[in-house]
Amino acid sequence: FQVITGGHYDVDCRLEDPDGIVLYKEMKKQYDSFTFTASRNGTYKFCFSNEFSTFTHKTVYFDFQVGEDPPLFPSENRVTALTQMESACVSIHEALKSVIDYQTHFRLREAQGRSRAED
Repeated sequence: FQVITGGHYDVDCRLEDPDGIVLYKEMKKQYDSFTFTASRNGTYKFCFSNEFSTFTHKTVYFDFQVGEDPPLFPSENRVTALTQMESACVSIHEALKSVIDYQTHFRLREAQGRSRAED
């Protein structure tokens, strides 16, 4: 998650499993990343709180990535080596995923800067 607009650009964040056990809890963070593997089925809850700064509204960007990408080729996990074309496709695919991450980062920075300029 990343706070895009509001106040000092910080929020409290909490993640709970279906039993109510807190898996993640951070106070007054501008951005953070948390990776975990769900241990059981059910509804996981997350909450962003702005209790400490009730005078300013905040905009928070968050992103979920669930599971692994399926293989690019059905036979990618085979015993024999990939062909040169298949290997190149996998490399390009990984590079494009990195480009998407960079684009997201820069879009968030642009939104933050635009909001600051408008204020």
